Parts: sequence; C-alpha cells; structure tokens
Amino acid sequence: MTKFRLPPLLLFFVATTLFADTNREVLLEFDNPASIRNWRAVNDGVMGGRSVGRYRLTDKNMLEFFGYLSLENNGGFASIRLPSGDFNFKQGDSVILRVKGDGRTYNMNLYAQRNLGGYSFRQSFKTTANKLIEVKLPVDQFVATWRGRVFPKQELNPSQIAGLGILLGDKKQGKFSLQIESISIQRGEKN
Repeated sequence: MTKFRLPPLLLFFVATTLFADTNREVLLEFDNPASIRNWRAVNDGVMGGRSVGRYRLTDKNMLEFFGYLSLENNGGFASIRLPSGDFNFKQGDSVILRVKGDGRTYNMNLYAQRNLGGYSFRQSFKTTANKLIEVKLPVDQFVATWRGRVFPKQELNPSQIAGLGILLGDKKQGKFSLQIESISIQRGEKN
C-alpha cells in the first residue's frame, strides 16, 4: 500500500489557508439599506469650508464615500462616521478594511467617546485606483488627533472604542470615491 504525503510547503499553505480567518470577525457588511442607516457625513462646512462628502449603498453592496474635496475657506476635509457600536476591540487587534479606492490616501478614525467628541485616533491608508484591496490597521498604531493636531502621548484603550469613521484630508482638491466592502476585526495573538 502506497502512502500519500503532502510536500511540507503545500501542507503549510493548506493549513494557513484553512485557519487564516478563524481569528477574524466581520463588524460591518453593506448588504442592505439598513446597514448604512446610522452613518453620518461630517465635512469641513462645520468650520466654513466647502467640501462635500456623502455616502450611499452601491448596487454591489458596498458603502461608497464620495464627493468633492475643496480647499476654499480654509477647508479640506470630508468624512463619514458611525457614531455607536459595541465593537469589542482588544489589545493586539487590527482593523481589516476591504476597499476599492481612487488612488488617494484616506484615514481610518476610531473614537473612544460615544458622541465622537474629543480625540479621534487615526491611521492612514493608501488606496489603489479601481482595485479592491485589503488593508490591515493594527489598533495599537492609531495616533490621537484633534482638529488636525497630533497628541502622541494620548493612548487609545481598545475596549473603549465606541465609534469609527473614514476621513479624507489629503490637501488635494477634487472628486473622490472610496467603496468599502467590509470592516472586520482580526484578533491578535494576545487575545
């Protein structure tokens, strides 16, 4: 009787493929209109700017953040925010975004206050024009910001994350579009 043996490299590939997503939890998918109901747009108009940022559900079940970034009147940002949720982040976790962008650099914001006031904890990510990509953002690498200023000594307690958002503020005037297929948590090895 002949024994069949998988080559070690193939065995490693099969094992990592089978178990790769076991420590991943999908937070948000956008498969119906109710899935975007609690999001809201916050743009630089709150300080006199003229940027327009909106969101909608696409026919491909993605949350699209789109609009026009204006630098007029000291403006220059557009954002969407999800103000509340029980996200259950822990030390060592990462945010996983599946996005299709326009080649611009966006920011993922995490908020520790339910009203989204105070600091936002921010991490940038670059998109590839018209290509669906996966972005991994370790929670411990988010940096505290407030009104564009960085506060490096302010630490984020992952268990207090109560809201999240996407912001564009790359100082490049013009149209933009970011489509989000899903937002997930990848659990760290410390959990």
